[in-house]
Amino acid sequence: MILDPIGRDEARELARRELEKQIYQRDKPSWLERWWGEFTEWLARLFSRAPNPEAQGSGGGWASIAIIVVIALIAIALVAWLMWGRRNPRSRADALLDDEPSTALDHRDAAERHAAAGQWAEAIRERLRAIARDLEERAVLSARPGRTADELAAEAGEAVPELADELAAGVRVFDDVWYGDRPGTAEGYARMRDLDERLRATKPKPLESDDLSLAGAGEEGGPRW
Repeated sequence: MILDPIGRDEARELARRELEKQIYQRDKPSWLERWWGEFTEWLARLFSRAPNPEAQGSGGGWASIAIIVVIALIAIALVAWLMWGRRNPRSRADALLDDEPSTALDHRDAAERHAAAGQWAEAIRERLRAIARDLEERAVLSARPGRTADELAAEAGEAVPELADELAAGVRVFDDVWYGDRPGTAEGYARMRDLDERLRATKPKPLESDDLSLAGAGEEGGPRW
């Protein structure tokens, strides 16, 4: 049996169809990998021209330097924006609770009122205050004036280690809203409310009596709630 010879165009089409099969696409770089490769090559060309600003007499080297500086400034600004809420010194200095006597229930009620009004930043703050006061009322933490949100996360994380990560994440939400110029959201408040409810369901070991001072205690040592 004599087979008809395959023409050049037909052979090319058969080869194209074969290469389109999934097995040949497995190691093909993604569009993101291709974009990153092109970007790094472009950046490398800029750096290679930057040391010779007078090359070719066209000022191209100075343009490369200017572009590199702009890229660096954008990267620095992006990192600063992302980390602002976590590194703002106020988040490590401002007391979470004020000196006025209050209960966890007071703060929960205030949080729900703010949430109903769409005031998510205020709702998030009040819910975190409710968490702090609840832990004091249950003698999980001592009532210490001036405790910051970051200190709350650290101390409560030691007392309730199974929720340490959630506590740290909740404080980051608070820091981002109050010190990082990010808007409060319903999702952020829901996360804080869920954390409050999960903490209330736990039964951590109370502090020893020597380390315990009741939340809102007055000068006589008794509770004021």
